Amino acid sequence: MTSRREFTQSLAAAVVAPGWRDALAFPAKLRPLGPLGVQLYTLRDAARHDIDRTLARIRSVGYHEVEWWGSFGKTPAQIRAILDANGLKSPSAHVGLDALTTKLDETLETAERMGHHWLIFPGLDEEDHRPARYDEVADLLNAAGERAHRHGLRVGYHNHDVDLHPWANGEIPLERLARRLDPNVADLEVDLFWITKGGGDPKQWLRDHPGRIPLVHVKDAGPAPDFVMSDVGAGALDWNAIFALRRRAGIEHYFVEHDEPVDPWASITASFRYLSHLSV
Repeated sequence: MTSRREFTQSLAAAVVAPGWRDALAFPAKLRPLGPLGVQLYTLRDAARHDIDRTLARIRSVGYHEVEWWGSFGKTPAQIRAILDANGLKSPSAHVGLDALTTKLDETLETAERMGHHWLIFPGLDEEDHRPARYDEVADLLNAAGERAHRHGLRVGYHNHDVDLHPWANGEIPLERLARRLDPNVADLEVDLFWITKGGGDPKQWLRDHPGRIPLVHVKDAGPAPDFVMSDVGAGALDWNAIFALRRRAGIEHYFVEHDEPVDPWASITASFRYLSHLSV
């Protein structure tokens, strides 16, 4: 089973506006979530076997978007053709740091061919859990983001639970990185499960970083202390309360993911059914 480490190596005060009484009398109309997507890592084995059939089946479940992962022996043009043929878009892709540094020109060209708008670094590991490394990565993402911006693209950082583990001084690594990232060129892709697993509150993250979280990974967590990963709707997370903050956070894309599902297709189908009936 390919690990994420192997993959990255290979590739108070709220201002009340005038008219607030009307807003209370006529609350915002409930709306379904935007186009739902799936992170291809969930279906990595199927994709390695037959990427054409995998993408077609993703669309048949009801998804309209795919967050890219891997290459599967095809050129970007070939992949784009398969996506187009199935009515799928791929607004973002997970890529390693090399793709955002020494191979950035090639990465940007691929992203334009594939139709990506975000290039997301999947995150740091436990061995990188030190302030200097987070500063270094933030600076690398800012530099890549400045160049990507000229192509109409942005970069981002995807968190894991380790990013929520405080250092001895109490500072949260992900907060440090978020402060250092340039919001003009770089975003956060918040993984709502790993925020929870790391001891954080997804609602607080969406509330405290307005307009900085255009993408989220959506997967459920069982109750504490184990927080077992599960299909969306089968765990303990309050999705109505979380996504009530989606406009504040700036969420545009929702990518369902399950790292180790027993049955990947059953997993993404169950999650899609739950989310497609959710209105907030």
